[in-house]
Amino acid sequence: MTEESKQVESLLPYDRWTEDAMREVALRALDHAGAHGLPGEHHFYLTFRTDYPGISIPSHLKARYPEEMTIVLQHQFWDLKVNREAGIVSAGLSFGGVPATLVIPIAALTAFWDPHVRVGLRFPSSEPAAPAQAPEPKPAPPMATQSAPSDAAEAAEEEEGPAQVVSLDAFRRRPTRDGA
Repeated sequence: MTEESKQVESLLPYDRWTEDAMREVALRALDHAGAHGLPGEHHFYLTFRTDYPGISIPSHLKARYPEEMTIVLQHQFWDLKVNREAGIVSAGLSFGGVPATLVIPIAALTAFWDPHVRVGLRFPSSEPAAPAQAPEPKPAPPMATQSAPSDAAEAAEEEEGPAQVVSLDAFRRRPTRDGA
């Protein structure tokens, strides 16, 4: 990389602002569906971290999905609410015929997908605050599970075609090996 082509370090948090704006798009869609129902054939896949602090899901689901889970909001959900002040999304769903209310911190959301219009948003993994980061190990060879979508999203993609997923990772500055 030449001196002229080095990326300038921004003093403004554009990546965070962009992520917040993308989350707001998903929250507005959820807000609309909660207030007015889902219009036409729209339905949502919502993926979130199940290990995030403040998450409230049935224990059998947490055991089955210890890190991440995708739910479908389509025909049988109720009380869908977005509470920005509390920083949560809540919805009632049935799992195996047993009703449950899920409470999901907004920061735990990792993806939003509306397969009817093939609009998808992927958010960086919002993991709980970790201790100081150790140096990154050399990347492992790609594995199918590293970047594979969830089963639900994959099934939707097979039905509907490829999604228009927006990921901020492509725009994030990556550290170089020499630390510059």
